[in-house]
Amino acid sequence: MRERFTAPELVLETETGSLVMSPSRAYHVGRDPLSDIVIDDARVSWHHAVLRPEDGHWKLEDENSTNGTYADGHRVRAGDVGAGSVLRFGHPADGPRAVLTSGAPPAAEPAERPSAVSVPAATGTFRQPTTVRPLPARTVRLGRGGDNDLVVDDLVVSRRHAELRAHADGTYEIVDLGSHNGTFLNGQPVTRALISEGDIVGIGHSAFCLVGDQLQEYVDTGEVSLDVQDLTVAVDRGRKTLLDQVSFPVGEKCLLAVVGPSGAGKSTLLNALTGQRPADKGTVLYDGRDLYRDYAELRQRIGLVPQDDILHAQLTVHRALGYAAELRFPQDTAKAERRERVDEVIRELGLEERTGQPIHSLSGGQRKRVSVALELLTKPSLLFLDEPTSGLDPGMDRSVMHMLRGLADDGRTVIVVTHSVLSLDVCDRLLVLAPGGRIAYYGPPEDALAFFGFEQWPEAFEAFERDRDRDWAGDYRASPFQRRYITHSSAQPHRPVRARGQAVAPPPKAQSWGAQVRTLVRRYAAALSADRTFLAIMIALPFVMGAMARALAGSRLDRESVLNTLLILCVGGVLTGAANAVRELVKERVIYQRERAVGLSRSAYLMSKVVVLGTITVLQAVVLTLVALLGVDLNAPGGEGVLMPPLAEITVAVALLAFTAMTLGLLVSALVRKEEVTMPLLVLLAIVQVVFCGALLKLDGVPGIEQLAWLVPSRWALGAMAGTVELARLSPGDLTSDPLFRHETDVWLLDMGMLVVLSLVFGYLVARLLRRHEPEVMRK
Repeated sequence: MRERFTAPELVLETETGSLVMSPSRAYHVGRDPLSDIVIDDARVSWHHAVLRPEDGHWKLEDENSTNGTYADGHRVRAGDVGAGSVLRFGHPADGPRAVLTSGAPPAAEPAERPSAVSVPAATGTFRQPTTVRPLPARTVRLGRGGDNDLVVDDLVVSRRHAELRAHADGTYEIVDLGSHNGTFLNGQPVTRALISEGDIVGIGHSAFCLVGDQLQEYVDTGEVSLDVQDLTVAVDRGRKTLLDQVSFPVGEKCLLAVVGPSGAGKSTLLNALTGQRPADKGTVLYDGRDLYRDYAELRQRIGLVPQDDILHAQLTVHRALGYAAELRFPQDTAKAERRERVDEVIRELGLEERTGQPIHSLSGGQRKRVSVALELLTKPSLLFLDEPTSGLDPGMDRSVMHMLRGLADDGRTVIVVTHSVLSLDVCDRLLVLAPGGRIAYYGPPEDALAFFGFEQWPEAFEAFERDRDRDWAGDYRASPFQRRYITHSSAQPHRPVRARGQAVAPPPKAQSWGAQVRTLVRRYAAALSADRTFLAIMIALPFVMGAMARALAGSRLDRESVLNTLLILCVGGVLTGAANAVRELVKERVIYQRERAVGLSRSAYLMSKVVVLGTITVLQAVVLTLVALLGVDLNAPGGEGVLMPPLAEITVAVALLAFTAMTLGLLVSALVRKEEVTMPLLVLLAIVQVVFCGALLKLDGVPGIEQLAWLVPSRWALGAMAGTVELARLSPGDLTSDPLFRHETDVWLLDMGMLVVLSLVFGYLVARLLRRHEPEVMRK
């Protein structure tokens, strides 16, 4: 048997740079952007040649190229090459040239690799420094503003972001200056930390490394690779596997489509790759960096477009993107800078003629473009889309896929999960997942059907469902596609399978809590004011309910009218508040999940709802009460209330009841999973308020029922209003003798205080329930 030796490490030098060739894998040459050596020349074929280590030497093989491959002036089909070989592709004399050399990497390669990057030469970001400066001998300030010592031209960077401080003993320290999007050391957020040679200091899309006597800057321009290694996800305590050791590489400027039957793990894979729900085992390498370990920093480079739209449909395109820019860019970003970036992404996605158009009036494909535009505001390098063509006609389907093709060509890695197979031809790579979360195919889309042995995709999907016992993953592992497109295509070393580490910290907030609340309040108010149906109901409801109460009250509250009038006021207050809020959280759930993942404060989001809906609800309650009782003789004892004039007391009680019902409506909205169930629950809510308020049933002294009624806001509101007019005097009886109806200061304050307590309890529960719907990495 012939003894096998390890091929030597070589350096391939081309006009565009140098590549260190490791003997552990093969290197593909061609016009394909996913090739290891990309040569953009018309004479070079898409897949032109391959350099392969074999038995102690390197072999050059032509891949049936149109114009041929040449070594030292001779055309080769397959031949040995080594240090000193001169290669030409497409023409023996003036075709693109490459030279093989031995020895150390070229001078442009860092003397010491960054500590958090496995193979810098195989990345788009760390292959070569963008700028190299001598190490400073004094403190250097970094930031977006032109007055900094080192200007970082990046909108996600604060105007004055951080300082690199040089100490007398020759050490260096990085200090965050209260930046809004954070300063990171080897992927972890820091406020102050010593840095060593090879450490990565992350600021926005830039990384700074101390190498020798140099400060090297690397800029993530978007041309990054993604290496997925042995991802495994299991549920039910490991009894059910959703992803089973999924591995594949995604090259720079690649458009990857992920398809498969329902239940094959497509959404699970998407959550694992975006870090929304990290895999239980395995590694995701973002341009050579461990995505899970460095997620706190790298999450800013990831854009995610969910299946549902992530914008308020009532707003215009420009206004919606403007509010999104406010939430995502640092607070010190000027309005003109934000507007310029919004206009830039609008032009990039061809939405110039739609800027003033409400989003709900756009076509499905145009709405998807707006959702993509939102994600492009922060210039993500990785863009993920979940079913972007769902519900679109074939023409719109193709239009969206061509848009994604253009985004990848412009310098991004784009991964799209889809059920549609109409436009797979525009993708560079196709990943087919079989039931059980295993890879059934990974490679060029045009070869997939032939690999499966079918002519049409419906046949292939039927086979997945029909032939459940077939080992789809085993067939692929035994094929040459596995070796070519997975084993030999990844430049990053394979890391041992490891369990997921601890959850990372939440992302830094681009704005302060108060600034977030102000932005969210303005956006929410704008969205509501543009909703004509909501406005009409909001205006009509207090007048209708007030008119009903007025008809019952007549000109004077007496034994016949007082109880029914107060009951209608309770029902009106409850319906007014709860109807405003019962749909608001569930209908925005996808928007909230995405914004929470990029730094939105949970409490700021909830506070914006409380401020806007609370203001509307209180105004409605005031109108309701005045329409019902203004000019009516309330027949209070001595014409006076407990602490204030009777009409003022009843108005305050109805307003506080409506506000409490609004928080209860938010609680229902946070509980349900679908918007359709909110209206039946609203009716049930109103019925419960009527039954347990004390106007129909005797509650005092009834064990269980009395205590249950404590949780019903209308119970306390009716008690406060009954105390104001001294209901037991106007309408004597068992019902009206309730202790909570007494015309006494301490009783009235108890009734009102309980409404405040219930509001706070409901608000707290809403905040806890919002956590359930957040990405797993955000739950703290």
